[in-house]
Amino acid sequence: MLATDKQLSDEQSRQVAATIREELARRRISRQHLAEKAKISVSTLEKALGGRRPFTLATTVRLEEALGVSLRTGAAAPAIAPVNGDVAPDSLGAYSRRAVSWIEGNYVTLRPSFGDKEAIYAYRTEIAWDAKASCLLFREGERLDAAFTQFGEVAVPNQSGHVYLVTNRHGQHRLITISRPTITGEMYGILTTLLAGRGSLLTPIAAPIAFVPLAAIAKPAFGRVQPSDPNHAIYKKHLQRTVDEPFAMFASG
Repeated sequence: MLATDKQLSDEQSRQVAATIREELARRRISRQHLAEKAKISVSTLEKALGGRRPFTLATTVRLEEALGVSLRTGAAAPAIAPVNGDVAPDSLGAYSRRAVSWIEGNYVTLRPSFGDKEAIYAYRTEIAWDAKASCLLFREGERLDAAFTQFGEVAVPNQSGHVYLVTNRHGQHRLITISRPTITGEMYGILTTLLAGRGSLLTPIAAPIAFVPLAAIAKPAFGRVQPSDPNHAIYKKHLQRTVDEPFAMFASG
């Protein structure tokens, strides 16, 4: 028997099984998903979790690498755990880089203009993986009001089916909740932020928001886009889609 094929004791196997079940429940992922990520058969995982066969050292190590946690008492954490460069923190959805690569890219971001009812406010948002932070980060650009440019983390939890762009600066939050991309790459949802008024007055405000792949707009316009701009009709159509389909709902009083 190879060293990596060494079987764990019954007690160790029960401990490993209990930890795995806890991780599955906490992360709300399926056994099939974990088996695929660990590159083992789901049958092997099912039998070990059910106590019908002991865990082997090789299988346990693969599961540790897939989960990013140590499953054995007294064992060193798996090599990837301290760096964890390809798996986001639990607080952001514990997603792997590979699982969210389809979100990465540059988007024309659209929302109603808060200062002009006829205009649409447009800017650029880049979403990209950051190895140091071990998660997707977003950063805005091409904003008319550059002082209010936002950047932060991206949460992609399995259970909600939505993507969250979270800004947290000294406890002050701004949240964008959007759908996962459509077949053509757009994402639609709600922006919740603060509207700057006179002096230091800040008022909570919510508005529809749309993320359109930059490559889908031939000559994108940024800033406060007026009805006279050729892009205005396209932008308005995307914003209207947010509430028409609906990707987001706004309750009336």
